[in-house]
Amino acid sequence: MQAIARPLARAAPRHVRYAGSLSVWSAVPAGPPDPILGVTEAWKADKDPRKINLGVGAYRDENGKPYVLNAVKRAEEILVQQNPDKEYLPITGLPEFNGAAATLAYGSDSTPLQEKRIAVTQSISGTGALRIGGAFLGRFYPHSKTIYLPTPSWGNHTPVFRDSGLEVKNYRYFDKKTVGLDFEGLKEDLKNMPEKSIVLLHACAHNPTGVDPTPEQWKEISDIVKEKSLFPFFDMAYQGFASGSTTRDAFAVRHFVSQGHQVALAQSFAKNMGLYGERVGLFSLITADPEERARVESQLKIVIRPMYSNPPLHGARIAATILGNQDLYGLWESEVKHMAGRIIDMRHRLHDNLVSLKTPGDWKHITRQIGMFSFTGLTQPQTKALAEKAHIYMTADGRISMAGLNSHNIDYFSESVSKAVKGEL
Repeated sequence: MQAIARPLARAAPRHVRYAGSLSVWSAVPAGPPDPILGVTEAWKADKDPRKINLGVGAYRDENGKPYVLNAVKRAEEILVQQNPDKEYLPITGLPEFNGAAATLAYGSDSTPLQEKRIAVTQSISGTGALRIGGAFLGRFYPHSKTIYLPTPSWGNHTPVFRDSGLEVKNYRYFDKKTVGLDFEGLKEDLKNMPEKSIVLLHACAHNPTGVDPTPEQWKEISDIVKEKSLFPFFDMAYQGFASGSTTRDAFAVRHFVSQGHQVALAQSFAKNMGLYGERVGLFSLITADPEERARVESQLKIVIRPMYSNPPLHGARIAATILGNQDLYGLWESEVKHMAGRIIDMRHRLHDNLVSLKTPGDWKHITRQIGMFSFTGLTQPQTKALAEKAHIYMTADGRISMAGLNSHNIDYFSESVSKAVKGEL
């Protein structure tokens, strides 16, 4: 029987094949825009020469430009001369960096450091340190799977810890009425937490408010944490950058350790060394003895290995070179002090301007706050008006990056804020 010839089927063009079918990702909803990145995008689109971006969380110099520290440049020159390889780091990172970073945080006279019972691992900046810490606590902290964050806290804290498998709750921190610390509310909430809960503490330069406890208040907090057997997890993203002194900014961490707390600590070198894109950080834990430290570090490796295998190399080499060279260390400390000092100067200038312009309200909180950020107390309608009419961009809650202010724009910013508060913008 003769077969009937059929024309060969022709494959439809790719755009035709998918036209009548749903993509496998068709049900994926659009995520909400990042509020800070949205501020930057709006600023970029604005063509007005007076525009100011106060949303970005990175230092800017007197001319509003990114700043590469001279200590970093010199460290890179040394590294070029050494012609190092580009091999993988160990899972827990560059040993020279880990030791120097831990010493910077805990102090060379730290008892746990001298007794070799601090478990350490290099991390992908402070965010990576928090993520490693959250995952480790989720697996091994036996008493609780709940972490308490201050209200407000850095916007990434909640998703980092939720994605680590921890339940996130909050404790009072910021008082909107005084634009300062709600110390009584903070203490009451700490006392009411279930015993052995995990509590996240900003070591210095609280983000986003710029409101820090005093040393005496930190001592009270330490006593309550000890009384309730809470587990303190410090986030120290601004050591040196807050006050200009690495020792002063490490007070809370060092005091807690001196009082016997087994703290966890996340460090970042983004702000204080300007190594934003290099992603340099450290996660550490206080353990009971060197044998326990070795067991903890073995489990940290197991957490990290499937996450990203091992950390970046170049930034850790830069930081280790600075921290390990006496001349570079001195240069770095002077530059950190300069950056912190410029921001402090802007705080005083802004306060004085607002007062001289007879701006309604009490603006003392501007100078009481510390670090890169300030909660101005501006309302959402006022921040909207500043963006639309004065080309000044900040988050809707009135948080500004003080690093975005300089001698060229501080007067215009002050006048615009004064008009917005008076309803004259």
